[in-house]
Amino acid sequence: MNSCIVGLQWGDEGKGKVIDILAEKSDIVVRYNGGANAGHTVVIAGDKFALHLLPSGSVRPNIFCVITNAVVIDADCILQEIDALAQKGITLKNRFLISENAHVVLDYHKKEDQLREDSLGKNKIGTTIRGIGPCYADKAGRSHAIRMADFRNLEQLKDKLQAIVEYKNKVFTALYNAEPVNADEIFEKCKFYADKLLPFVTDTTEFLHKSIAAGKSILFEGAQGSLLDLDHGTFPYVTSSNSSALGMSVGSGVPAKMVDKFIGIAKAYTTRVGAGPFPTEQENEIGQYIRDKGHEYGTTTGRPRRCGWFDAVAVSYTVTIGAIDAIALMHLDTLAGLKEIKLCRAYKIDGKETTFFPANIDRLSKATPIYETVPGWDKDITEVNDFYDLPANAQNFICLIEEMVKIPVTIIGVGPKRTQTIFR
Repeated sequence: MNSCIVGLQWGDEGKGKVIDILAEKSDIVVRYNGGANAGHTVVIAGDKFALHLLPSGSVRPNIFCVITNAVVIDADCILQEIDALAQKGITLKNRFLISENAHVVLDYHKKEDQLREDSLGKNKIGTTIRGIGPCYADKAGRSHAIRMADFRNLEQLKDKLQAIVEYKNKVFTALYNAEPVNADEIFEKCKFYADKLLPFVTDTTEFLHKSIAAGKSILFEGAQGSLLDLDHGTFPYVTSSNSSALGMSVGSGVPAKMVDKFIGIAKAYTTRVGAGPFPTEQENEIGQYIRDKGHEYGTTTGRPRRCGWFDAVAVSYTVTIGAIDAIALMHLDTLAGLKEIKLCRAYKIDGKETTFFPANIDRLSKATPIYETVPGWDKDITEVNDFYDLPANAQNFICLIEEMVKIPVTIIGVGPKRTQTIFR
């Protein structure tokens, strides 16, 4: 059975934990989009693993891991993660592949990201300054792109880098009055990256199709969340890749019809990092309660996340465009202690009620949420492992979500550990 895990909100939904759990029954785990701007957290026996590029399944010693074409590779980051796993006794030798067609994030991308974001002033998009956007821009522009396959011919790469850096430095000095970058220093880093990473580089599309033909079970892992999708999210406050379920086929080269089940991950509330519209945001004591109780600070940046009520309009939209089969609802334990809990069932925009999410931010910024309020619960649920042992109000809350989004909630997270999970 092949499955795909995707975030249904603005990222940080708890995908890492669910992917890690489901990876136990998979042969291969595939990361198909984004870059080191992602942050997946897995907790095993008290050890916390924060992964940005490696698939979350990499913490399981017997799982084969693949990074495909549409991921942009920060070589420093990926080498650090490989070393961090090695220090825990987890090796990726003979069980890890990187697409030869994946593009590479280099120092000038990070510099460009910082300069561009600083120049926007109060209109900042809120990027992670990891060079992701500029790398994807070079990919689209083609002439300044570096891919993993380029590491195979270092002399050719050196000439290519000289031309790219010459152009980048003209932009940095003329447009931003910034210091230039050094092409030779970047090339020396690339020689180091080539030595360390080339053994993993191959045609991952061929590998995946051969694996499917051989009957292997594959778990596709999305990064960020569907509302950050470049084409279907809240543009321009989005990421630079297709982070919805729609990106799986483009990112991996595997058609959606070869995937048996799409599982969407959502929090029992909503969070967002950075700028952009957020209809159910609570800039008050409720938002702070959720932030503190849920430890809502970015895995990648450490930035405090904006917090608000569960938005069924937004989740229904991402379920629809992604043809999601079931939901894994995470962080239910965070809501314990609240007397009342709200769910947004519809928006009012220009005096009209709608239940379809308007991804266009001009319309979304006018949306007033229409809430349904339900009673909360006080009981600590972090040790509950059966749905019917949850407080009645918690059960009703989940059933109401199912009614609003029209698909079942089959996994419930009540804490960060593997064991703190309810299956229905």
